[in-house]
Amino acid sequence: MTGVEADETPITSPLPHVSSSSRRSGVLVTFPDPVPYSVAWALQQQCHAERLPGRRADTLLLLEHLPVYTTGRATRPSHLRPEIASFDDPPVPIEAVNRGGSVTYHGPGQLVAYPIVMLSQYAPGARAYVHMLEEVVIRTLVRFGLHGYRVAKTPGIWLSDRKGEAKIASIGARIDRGITLHGLALNVTNDLRPFSNIVPCGLDGCRMTSLEVSVGAPVSLPAVLEHIANEFSAVFRLEWIVRISDGLKTTAADRQPVAASEYR
Repeated sequence: MTGVEADETPITSPLPHVSSSSRRSGVLVTFPDPVPYSVAWALQQQCHAERLPGRRADTLLLLEHLPVYTTGRATRPSHLRPEIASFDDPPVPIEAVNRGGSVTYHGPGQLVAYPIVMLSQYAPGARAYVHMLEEVVIRTLVRFGLHGYRVAKTPGIWLSDRKGEAKIASIGARIDRGITLHGLALNVTNDLRPFSNIVPCGLDGCRMTSLEVSVGAPVSLPAVLEHIANEFSAVFRLEWIVRISDGLKTTAADRQPVAASEYR
């Protein structure tokens, strides 16, 4: 997952300064269990439809997915390598999505952030927005003593270790009528083997790593989630006025969020 699709011309810009007087309110939604991709996508679309006319505040969905490969608009057939998949592994579904970038893998132990926000309130364009998402990841990694960095023309965050360079977070976004969709994925405790069945983000030779591998010790996924939520709030100057832990029905007949409960 890397790249951005937008209904506007991307603008190269540094991280914008937002004064405290323009700090906005938002809704943070988390989920107790990994969410099927189709369910999360339906929820993104619902939030987008409500954000457009202003019936919803800017919203951040923070979740894990059940195993899935997602292919963006830059995906080529050569980026998928199913012939090397182990027959001992259960098949992983492939979902075509309308974000920028190529193919990536999502699965339990990886944190995915889907901001549904009005872009003009935070950044002058798509590239500046991606820069802000990268900043959220960089600040989160600092909390674990890691130095994450950007690589030109490849949205996402990288680390250097004794094996060389490895990617720890991917970014793929879409801006539809000024409202953002899709977002970032940070590898925390997830199994990295499924990445070997693809060319991650369409980058030949790309090695993926995780927070747990890089730290060399167990990492608390809930703690990382809280750090991402806090750093997103700091970078975007956005206060979480509502935090929701959301249960989901996942049957084909009913894929709407249920049993939402507010917490502080």
